[in-house]
Amino acid sequence: MPDKPKVAFYWCASCGGCEEAVVDLAEDILKVVEAVDIVLWPVAMDFKKSDIEARPDKSIAASFINGAVRTSEQEEWARLLRRKSQVVVSFGACANSGGIPALANQFHKEDILKFVYEDCPGVDNKAKTRPQTECKDEGRTLSLPELRETVRSLDQVIEVDYYLPGCPPTPKVIMAAVQALLSGKLPPRGTVLSPDIALCEECKRKDSKPADLSLAEFKRPHQVLIDPEKCLLAQGLVCMGPATRSGCEALCPAGNMPCTGCFGPTSRVKDQGAKFVSSVFSNIAPKEEKEIDAVLDGIPDPIGSFYRYGLSKCLLRRKLN
Repeated sequence: MPDKPKVAFYWCASCGGCEEAVVDLAEDILKVVEAVDIVLWPVAMDFKKSDIEARPDKSIAASFINGAVRTSEQEEWARLLRRKSQVVVSFGACANSGGIPALANQFHKEDILKFVYEDCPGVDNKAKTRPQTECKDEGRTLSLPELRETVRSLDQVIEVDYYLPGCPPTPKVIMAAVQALLSGKLPPRGTVLSPDIALCEECKRKDSKPADLSLAEFKRPHQVLIDPEKCLLAQGLVCMGPATRSGCEALCPAGNMPCTGCFGPTSRVKDQGAKFVSSVFSNIAPKEEKEIDAVLDGIPDPIGSFYRYGLSKCLLRRKLN
């Protein structure tokens, strides 16, 4: 009986939702387990780094890596799995474009460390002690990963073969990707394994979206009683649907909440946040500067709204050395 393909899962800087999404395959996960050998899945099974280091290069059929890359350890694991794998799948919004962790790129590393270990309310650290990358204790050397200055997407560190979008990817998208890998019927390398159309196309509210939006104000979801039938943008809510790739089946709008953009842009969009700003802000009704400013005041956190998942891929980003 031939050996089953070897598959690895690894978790970098993320919340763990992508790991939960694998479990959310429910009984379908049994089909996956029957078809492959999982050789690494630290969140679920006890594997050691030495196990992976000892494997021949390219002996792993596919590695699914979720999370952004923030620490030296995460970068080291990403490079190790790239070397050992035939295919690397960037798994989820954090790996694809930085995700929520990349919002830290608004600040310098020193500012973050100072706040967390010295200035944060409730912190009692008069000595201003911080974690050190290395220290010695009774003749033993202890080490911790280094926090890098910038949060990077996975493909800013290693070459990526395929992308699974979402925060997290839906079980349907995950299963389709696994089946494509097992069958060998894969699209060209670099493909995002999700439909390349805007989310609005699969939103049940699309027929209620007016041809010409006229936005007099922006509202936050807790400030308005949302009409469950009407286009969310037409109700003045920041819905990223026009600038976001489909594939999630518009789950958030179906739950009466605006899309936050976790599936990332389509292939025709270079910068998701800029696309939304250019397409939607041109429909602001007021034309005088003060009145326009009053409308924009309804979006208190523009970066968190337009680049919630994609600040690592923003065109106006830090230069990576």
